[in-house]
Amino acid sequence: MTQGIDIAQLDHEIRVQDDLFRHVNGRWLREAPIAPDRATAGSFVTLVDEAEAKVRHIIETAAAADAAVGTDERKIGDLFASFMDTERIEALGVAPLQPDLARIDELTDYAGFARLLGDLERTGTHGLIGIYIGPDRGRPDRYVTHAFQGGTGLPDESYYREDDFAEIRTAYVGHVERMLGLAGLDDAAARAERVLDLETRIASHHWDRVACRDAQKTYNLLPFDELQALVPSFDLAAWSAAGQIPEPVLAEVVMAQPSFLEGLESLLTPELLPAWLDWLRWNVVHAAAAYLSSDLVDENFDFYGRTLSGTDELRPRWKRGVSFVEGAMGEAVGRLYVRTEYPETARARMDELIANLIEAYRQSITELPWMSDETKARAHDKLAAFTPKIGHPEQFKDYAALETDPTDLLGNARRSMAVETARELAKIGAPIDRDEWYMTPQTVNAYYNPTMNEIVFPAAILQPPFFHADADDAVNYGAIGAVIGHEIGHGFDDQGSQYDGTGALSNWWTDDDRASFEKLTAALVAQYDELSPEGADGQKVNGALTIGENIGDLGGLSIAYRAFRLTDPGDEPIDGLTPDQRFFVSWAQAWQSKVRPAETVRRLTVDPHSPPEFRCNQVVRNIDAFYAAFDVTAHDALWLDPADRVTVWSS
Repeated sequence: MTQGIDIAQLDHEIRVQDDLFRHVNGRWLREAPIAPDRATAGSFVTLVDEAEAKVRHIIETAAAADAAVGTDERKIGDLFASFMDTERIEALGVAPLQPDLARIDELTDYAGFARLLGDLERTGTHGLIGIYIGPDRGRPDRYVTHAFQGGTGLPDESYYREDDFAEIRTAYVGHVERMLGLAGLDDAAARAERVLDLETRIASHHWDRVACRDAQKTYNLLPFDELQALVPSFDLAAWSAAGQIPEPVLAEVVMAQPSFLEGLESLLTPELLPAWLDWLRWNVVHAAAAYLSSDLVDENFDFYGRTLSGTDELRPRWKRGVSFVEGAMGEAVGRLYVRTEYPETARARMDELIANLIEAYRQSITELPWMSDETKARAHDKLAAFTPKIGHPEQFKDYAALETDPTDLLGNARRSMAVETARELAKIGAPIDRDEWYMTPQTVNAYYNPTMNEIVFPAAILQPPFFHADADDAVNYGAIGAVIGHEIGHGFDDQGSQYDGTGALSNWWTDDDRASFEKLTAALVAQYDELSPEGADGQKVNGALTIGENIGDLGGLSIAYRAFRLTDPGDEPIDGLTPDQRFFVSWAQAWQSKVRPAETVRRLTVDPHSPPEFRCNQVVRNIDAFYAAFDVTAHDALWLDPADRVTVWSS
């Protein structure tokens, strides 16, 4: 049997009762470097790197195979070859940008602006209104178009208004100036100032991150005429026609933030048209930067990598090439990946784990002291309707429509985006595809999709330290078991709990039960509001932004522990650790991670996940079984008074 826990890595100078995260990971935290091309290091990153190396082999094998024209292997090879042909890319310089920049020079009004923006967005230029197609939260048996706010180049609206980000804004202006200059535009400094000023105005009409999470507030189903009435100066029909968006796609739209369109209308004035044209020039350059010569690539990294995330070095070209191919033909690569990297035995073990986690949730819901029988019955109905997906889709995406050229990198990128855009738009009027995946098999992650009521675990996460096919149950339930529990828990977090078992946005709660739930979640928000991670210079976690993930973590580990106990693990120690201790050590081992200070600050602002140390430590402070496992007392740093411990989905 695989041990699953490296006892030699435990740091006995740090008491487990004071800091589980550093007791388990302390030696690694002191000794392990963050790769110069990374903003983070840790368990996730290690698996990502391993998956990336395997995918590189798949891609290079396809590239060397001289496969027949039109096959996925040939297209994969063409895409990678076009990215790795640096001699041609350098020789072209910014020439590929010139046709689009010339088209912008010809614009004289907002009608032309809307048409050109629609055309450019279809192939990857960032726009003002983003759209995607997904199940309708009100009627999840049909697809509907979802629209959301855009128009900004910084990570979040707060970057444009908060004093803490003043230096970032200054650096951003300098970056835009240099990029426009490299693209051959004159008076780049003045253009960059206009871009920042306009984006600041745009950002003032964005909702903050907490509001953006609200499933009810962001569900605004509007017919086309009402959508157009919010922004009459922007011709949505002309914009969509230029973007080859069929009329039915915009017949009904779920607009996340209608007030954004009203704010946008106030900015479409004659005097601001020159600023809008500079904004469009900037977005053309920015969208293409990764596919152009090294001067633009390096400048793009200097701001978005070094300044925003603190990353020291640009990722090696082969890694960026792998990412490019995966972005263009991810499921074609995934089809090849699972042939060698996904043993079917993993599915059987995962089926068992998921079944036990669902049973543990069922038992816990039954025993909840704060929930009425009426709401419990509906919670059981939702739990019974969960659909697990493991490893890979049954049917992989078809890339027959994608034309590739080993000598045309930017063209490949744009054609790939156009194919994916057309694939999305074609969903309108079609039946719901319940086999669709939103991650590739080679992605190290997992997710819950509320409108499908499904939990999804790609093949690449089903390996150590998350999943050990041959380890004892304590190790697996503390790691992948908690991941499974976390994703199920999203179905019952502050937002997921507003969807019923069919995936519809529907209130299945009594008023008293919802009030009890919100009292518990408010206590959890307050706990996390007090936390500040290393490297954040005192900046604290936003408990309201992270509450969904914190509920997922707490419920996930609590229910994973309950499911683990269902396996009747006994009490025989391994390497001096009891089964319960191994469970919690495995949990901490899975969160092994370190983050650069700049990236820590960025994540605290925009990431709905708490920092890794708190995803480990703050969760166990709320779980009684952790106290029993390690004899944690009121004299220990991880102690939390029983009255202050929060249990939401575990009794």
